[in-house]
Amino acid sequence: MYVSYNWLNNYVDLGDISPEELAERITKSGIEVEGIEYVGEKVNDVVVGQVLTCEQHPNADKLNLCQVDVGTETLQIICGAPNVAAGQKVVVAKPGAVLPGNFKIKKVKLRGVESNGMICSLQELGVKEKFIPQEFVDGIYVFQNDAEIGKNVTDLLNLNDAVFELDILANRADALSMIGMANEVAAILDEQVTYPDETIESNESERAEDYVSVEVAAQDLNKYYGAFIIKDVVIKPSPLWMQNALLAAGIRPINNVVDITNYVLLEYGQPLHAFDYDRFASNKVLIRRADEGEEIITLDGQTRKLTPENLVITNGMEPTALAGVMGGLDSEVTEETSTILLEAAYFDGTTVRRTVKQTGLRSESSTRFEKGVDPNRVRKAGERACHLFEKYANGNVLQGLSEYDGLDYAEKTVVIETGHVNERLGSAIKDEEIASILRRLQFEFEQDGSTFTIQVPTRRQDITIFEDMLEEVARIYGYDNLPYTLPEGDGQVGGLNREQQLRRNIKSFLEGVGLMENRTYSLTDEHNSERLCSPEIMAKSPVPVALARPMSEEHKYLRLSLLPGLLQSLTYNQARNQANIAYYEIGSIFVSTEEKITKQPEETLRAAGALTGNWVDHPWQGEVKPVDFYVVKGIVEGLFDQLKLSVQFEQTKLQDMHPGRTALIKRNDQVIGFLGQLHPLLAKRLDLKETYVFDINLDAVFADYENEPSFAEIPKYPAIARDIAFILDQDVLAGNIQARIAEIGAPLVKSVAIFDVYEGEHLEAGKKSIAYHLIYQDPEKTLKDEEVEASYQEIVKTIADEFNGYVRS
Repeated sequence: MYVSYNWLNNYVDLGDISPEELAERITKSGIEVEGIEYVGEKVNDVVVGQVLTCEQHPNADKLNLCQVDVGTETLQIICGAPNVAAGQKVVVAKPGAVLPGNFKIKKVKLRGVESNGMICSLQELGVKEKFIPQEFVDGIYVFQNDAEIGKNVTDLLNLNDAVFELDILANRADALSMIGMANEVAAILDEQVTYPDETIESNESERAEDYVSVEVAAQDLNKYYGAFIIKDVVIKPSPLWMQNALLAAGIRPINNVVDITNYVLLEYGQPLHAFDYDRFASNKVLIRRADEGEEIITLDGQTRKLTPENLVITNGMEPTALAGVMGGLDSEVTEETSTILLEAAYFDGTTVRRTVKQTGLRSESSTRFEKGVDPNRVRKAGERACHLFEKYANGNVLQGLSEYDGLDYAEKTVVIETGHVNERLGSAIKDEEIASILRRLQFEFEQDGSTFTIQVPTRRQDITIFEDMLEEVARIYGYDNLPYTLPEGDGQVGGLNREQQLRRNIKSFLEGVGLMENRTYSLTDEHNSERLCSPEIMAKSPVPVALARPMSEEHKYLRLSLLPGLLQSLTYNQARNQANIAYYEIGSIFVSTEEKITKQPEETLRAAGALTGNWVDHPWQGEVKPVDFYVVKGIVEGLFDQLKLSVQFEQTKLQDMHPGRTALIKRNDQVIGFLGQLHPLLAKRLDLKETYVFDINLDAVFADYENEPSFAEIPKYPAIARDIAFILDQDVLAGNIQARIAEIGAPLVKSVAIFDVYEGEHLEAGKKSIAYHLIYQDPEKTLKDEEVEASYQEIVKTIADEFNGYVRS
């Protein structure tokens, strides 16, 4: 909801409090102010002027030479606006004025003719388009005839207004009105509320009941219906102040009749509807359920088919409005309307909600009926509108109204006791402070010592029990004033436990290497329920767990792998021209071995990733590197290096994975996951290019992880690098050789890295060459060549004996 600061100031004296400070205090009291937007900027030397003459510029076809009366003088101004004309009252920036954007108005010559000022559009005053009447979006702004010549335009155009955007929760329907917010702000500031004038001064001797009768057939859906009659109405623009208020609230002005009903809707939170009495064509209003298949043409020109679930307003025969939602086209107010039938009613919120869902016609009115309106404000809103019709539409209001009244006006009673309040809040609020809070909230009460018996006004339908009233006391007292203490006991206040911290570290690493976190559904379809499951999970012969009442077939089974969901995300994004994607997810899978579920499935925490496209793409340097097996393997190795856990990789073949580019991830000879390339056929079915994935059992990782801080002194002595290349049989795994070299060379060999693999010319058939880079270092002394050579020869001999390998010459 949008609330105008200036409009609110009509009901509550806001004094010198700034919009920002008021917004903060409203938010702290429980209604969040999501933002503040200013209508415009305060300007000086910008006044109302009247165009006395308007002639074409002698030296320009598209410019007009105007003589403009600004009260103290007549200025010659050249204007290029297409809608400028003699007799208009317009916005004039006099010489010396400074418009938004530091645009200074000076005396200038345009095509040889002097111009002393500027006739302005609202945009030139810094007004946003949403706050500009539709007819003045293009061209200069034209005032109504009653505007005072020479008056500063800041107040007239509401330029100094601030508009609050409020997030009104469903239980606070009372705050969906200006009076509701006035009550709220008055309680916060401890000020009085000035309520609108509802007096009707008409001297008409005729009565509304002589013109119309009201009959409610669906009394369970319509507890109140009041019909006012206003004669001799003149359709014209609404006053400028009302237009400003509506624009600030996000509603475009139309004419005085429509604007008055919208204004009262926003002011009281009570929807109203105006019918053209003559086009209504009946002296009877009948409210009933619609007949099956009955039709109505609504104000938007659409024909709506109705059902008995819809409540309609009829003229005794045909529907003329959808109750609480939208009026009918046949009885709408037009320029020829002279007599109005004004509806003020209380409709069942559930019925209105069903009609809105059926038709899609959500409006300001339907929203308020759905959330609930104040019974005591229904008739008052009608009387307020009649007061405005008298004043701004020249209307004559007939005596009384025709009504049906089955409303319950009883106020709920809630009892609170000061000690109980303090016990719940941990506060030390005194009896007199609670009494003051109730007075500020305008709640009537009886006090017996520390016990308060409170009559809750009907506008606050959200207050029914002690806890509701407790919240009112707390928020007006001020949440900031409530005492706070740290929790007592053995728990760690505000810290992360071991698993939470480790999980956060893993997320940080994966994001640090370039992966983006993804969240997918824990539910999947039957086709994906067993796809891409890790081998250690499949070894348990899991049975997919089906939901008894799934939302859809696509979300019927609990997942056994994170990867299908990640691959769906890749497909979705690649279809939207996102070629280079690297996702990861940390989440649970659900494992059960029972055909008929008798207990909860076992939850296992896993980390999975899916990558496709380019891993490195630097167009300026001309460097492009697609994702491949070694990129994914490097990510997994880096993760385990950071966790200081050793793992092994073992080539394997898995369903839906590339048979030559897939490896198991093992720790202590136990499988804890896998990585590799998605099978090309599956990738094609998913409309993916070459894609690589990994899947790791984090529960197993957490079980082995030891968070023991360690320190290694920086070596003082130089390292020695040696390269060695072995000729080996093709079936010998490079990783096995690497591990054996590290084992033989310990403790002098600090690292072993593969830097080249060669097959082809100058090698025997069935052989390959693998080159390793070795780093020797002793933290206690400088190594001698003899020591390094001895270790080197031992490595050569062992590899020759155990793997039938020899050094490449």
